[in-house]
Amino acid sequence: MSLIQWQAVLWLVASMAMTPALHAQQPAPRIGYVYPAGGQQGTTFQVVIGGQRLKDLKEVFVSGSGVQAVMLERARPLTPQEFREYLELKAKVDALEAKRLAAPQAGKPAKQRGGKEKPQAAANAPSGAAWTPEDGKLLSETKQKLAALVRKPAGAIRKAPTPALADILVAQVTLAADAEPGPREIRVAGQSGMSNPLAFHVGQVTEFSEVASETVTQVKSVIEKSRERPQTSNPKTEMTVALPATINGQVLPGEVNSYRFAAKKGQRIVIAVSARQLIPYISDAVPGWFQATLSLRNAAGKELAYADSFRFNPDPVLHLDVPDDGEYVIAIKDSLYRGREDFVYRITVGELPFVTGIFPLGGPAGAQTTVEAMGWNLPDSKLVVEGKDKAPGIHQLSVRKDGHISNFVPFAVDTLPERLEDEPNNTPETARRITLPVIINGRIDLPEDADVFCFEGRAGDQIVAEVMARRLNSPLDSVLKLTDASGNQIAFNDDHADKGAGLTTHQADSYLQATLPTNGTYYLHLSDAQHKGGPEHSYRLRISAPRPDFDLRIVPASVSARAGKAVPLTVYALRKDGFAGDIALSLKDAPEGFKLSAADVPATQAVARLTLTVQPTIETLPAVLKLEGRATIQGREVSHLALPAEDMMQAFEYRHLVPANELKLAMTGSYKIAGPPRILGDLPVKIPAGGTARVRIVAPPAMFSNKARLELSNAPEGLTIKKVSPSRDGGEIVLQCDAKVKPGQKGSLTITTSVGKAPPSGQHSPATLPAIPFVITQR
Repeated sequence: MSLIQWQAVLWLVASMAMTPALHAQQPAPRIGYVYPAGGQQGTTFQVVIGGQRLKDLKEVFVSGSGVQAVMLERARPLTPQEFREYLELKAKVDALEAKRLAAPQAGKPAKQRGGKEKPQAAANAPSGAAWTPEDGKLLSETKQKLAALVRKPAGAIRKAPTPALADILVAQVTLAADAEPGPREIRVAGQSGMSNPLAFHVGQVTEFSEVASETVTQVKSVIEKSRERPQTSNPKTEMTVALPATINGQVLPGEVNSYRFAAKKGQRIVIAVSARQLIPYISDAVPGWFQATLSLRNAAGKELAYADSFRFNPDPVLHLDVPDDGEYVIAIKDSLYRGREDFVYRITVGELPFVTGIFPLGGPAGAQTTVEAMGWNLPDSKLVVEGKDKAPGIHQLSVRKDGHISNFVPFAVDTLPERLEDEPNNTPETARRITLPVIINGRIDLPEDADVFCFEGRAGDQIVAEVMARRLNSPLDSVLKLTDASGNQIAFNDDHADKGAGLTTHQADSYLQATLPTNGTYYLHLSDAQHKGGPEHSYRLRISAPRPDFDLRIVPASVSARAGKAVPLTVYALRKDGFAGDIALSLKDAPEGFKLSAADVPATQAVARLTLTVQPTIETLPAVLKLEGRATIQGREVSHLALPAEDMMQAFEYRHLVPANELKLAMTGSYKIAGPPRILGDLPVKIPAGGTARVRIVAPPAMFSNKARLELSNAPEGLTIKKVSPSRDGGEIVLQCDAKVKPGQKGSLTITTSVGKAPPSGQHSPATLPAIPFVITQR
């Protein structure tokens, strides 16, 4: 079966899956790609947005200032009947083009431009058949029908792509001349809610875009080209660009996109790809993202450089010291020759600054840090980082040269004392003595190198050693080992997973926690698991007593709520150094009418499911929300804002919390205020182990009708709904607890309610009752 036929089958399946269940609520819109994924300061351009459930969306939001965006139109996908017509017309055009190519001209061999013989005709074209004026007229008419089918009056292509990307929107974006360069987020919204965010970049240099059939302004050129030559699986031709430039493109199956530029001897050209940076994870593709490869050739076709990554980052980067005046060609493709609409890329090319690494990787809060910068086309090898206004955490640094900003690199800030590593310190005999607590900034300078540090400890002391390297863009794959003075191993760690590092797929940083057995001298050994080293293999090593703390992630980053109805949210508690206490959650500086239910993360638990009920006025929307967590740790109150995130799937299986800039909310449907469901009685609900508990809820009668289906969502094991009883003002739910559940367990229960036949997975979302806090008690 051909690719086009497969697309037709997939579209039919997706169309049948969209039949709504009775009273089911549509899930939020979802965008899968934006093309181009950015633009130059001071320009206005059009973008294509592809995804699902985009029918009623009329607003476009880009984070930050200096950006205006308006929706132009929606280009719906072809219906199954239209797609069958498209296949028939396309086959007819192909056959006529093949006949035209094979037709003899006054007894001479058929030629094409440039004097080369034309390719042989397709098997379905009569060999040597004469090309008549009637054939030409028929070809022209058929192409006109094909063009009318795949474009609306405004010019937007309406094809049948991947079902998950089938809805297409066209928007216009205007970037102010002084818009801050760098990454932003783009969302679309309307009566059906607000979409997930995707990366959108504000650039500084001239932008070029390859021919993309979806864009309004390029439709006519695509059609004109189709009159000159038969369509192939890869109709795109090489494009010439002037440096410096940012090139925007998409890769479809089997494609290799090529770009030609002129350069002079001695120039230092950086060629940097953004692909995974734009769309971090793709759920239905292996390895889970667009794995771009980049090659560079001279005008004679000789390959000068090739890259399929940059160190451990999937997006490739090349650096060229131009050897001769002349033209050079870069080519980009997927490593497995895959492709589809969401294989979007941006390539920045020119004598532009690019930071490959810094040392040290961080510095103390409240003080200046002099940093060594490594890379290409940098203004200086040193920069001063001001830590006065930087809170503890990871910040982004960049440099500027000739007005151009470099890529961003992470820089960690902490409150502990810091020092630089001193060489030699490769063995216990040459180990550097340190006083705890401390953060050591060091390097594994050479392959097979190791850094050893010694300190005095007492029996019963709790010691934590943590490496920050991979999370700070260092290629170091660390290994930590703690030994006593006799060389006996006390603790060891290679890789430690940090759920907060959602963009890191190889969790290569080490972490260990140990209780010292006796008084004496102890040695901490740090090395690279792959026995590599070099000036870029930097690290920050924290050695201290445990510092209990927490970070929060809230999912999703875009919330679609209906007035008066509860919408579920998930909060992840990233507990540090053994912190196991309760975390109270609250909205910070929220507009009036926003209410959280079950707003805490119980002790020892990593996940809390809560609900948000919204009773806003139109003037408050869309709203940017902030969620704050508070806990008492070692006698002091600690608070942190939750970082918004998207729970993204990679390659059918793996899941990652990908950070976002904002937690943004939009309303669905009418703004008419309705009375929200509410829980009666004392909270939390006390459920005895091996027993039952009754929960009374005031809610619209339909939620508890005989046709209603109530289900626990992600409930702890052993908790079930035993019985549901409707009442005049809502209903009663009887919760049952298995006798094996341990008393003292706490959390919150999310219950969904829907009416009618269960909808296909992913197509509709049932209504959600307010989250019910609970605690398991002794019977």
